Amino acid sequence: MTLNKKTLIDLIGLLLIALVVVVGYKLSPMLLPHTDLSVAPDAACDLQQAPCRVALPGGGAIVADVSSRPIPLVHPFSFELQVEGLAVDAVEVDFSGMDMSMGFNRPLLKALGNGRFSADVTLPVCVTGRMLWQATVLLDTARGRMGVPLRFTTGA
Repeated sequence: MTLNKKTLIDLIGLLLIALVVVVGYKLSPMLLPHTDLSVAPDAACDLQQAPCRVALPGGGAIVADVSSRPIPLVHPFSFELQVEGLAVDAVEVDFSGMDMSMGFNRPLLKALGNGRFSADVTLPVCVTGRMLWQATVLLDTARGRMGVPLRFTTGA
């Protein structure tokens, strides 16, 4: 059986599309933060103004803070987290633009002891100036992975 040139090109195109779908499916858990339990955003919490304390379902709490206010763009700052009343294996924070994709930005926080975690973070600049961000704190615990969203605005 011989394939003509058009059929061969169509077959290669279908294989490439299938490859893109498989790779996207395999990478989606890394790009989109998966959680077993999510907490609703607290409208009173604004990291741009003050540290945020959030009670966790089932007990415990987190207190998130930043080392610099206003939160800078394109300059490193420290994101700090205190975990109270809950054993945590690992902590990441996923920074994402609420109205515009700003790329993958999910640092792993370093354990400092006594429930304290920290990471140096740099947010990209937004061309529109003012931007609403969500920092989703991802806690790996014995109860599963918890997601705690914290919102703040940067820019003029």
